Amino acid sequence: MGRPVLIDFFSAWCEPCKKQTAIVDELAARIGDAVEFRKIDVGERRDLIAAYRLVIVPTVVIEKDGKVVKRFERLADTDTLETILTSLIDDHA
Repeated sequence: MGRPVLIDFFSAWCEPCKKQTAIVDELAARIGDAVEFRKIDVGERRDLIAAYRLVIVPTVVIEKDGKVVKRFERLADTDTLETILTSLIDDHA
């Protein structure tokens, strides 16, 4: 089984996105290599807007084994994200 993947969809002009990215960076520092963290600027990867049905940024998508486990539109807090990611790591360690 693969590691969980957290995808942070953002746009450079978006102030809430900057806050979300800071939260994701903090989690990446805490959790390390147990989770794959991806940051995707929707302005540079417009192909993924349709693929992930993005309607707002920031959007955080958590995947496990290629399937979406959880999706957050707008800001997602550190504790909520960490709880979900930790459960995915523990379930498949």
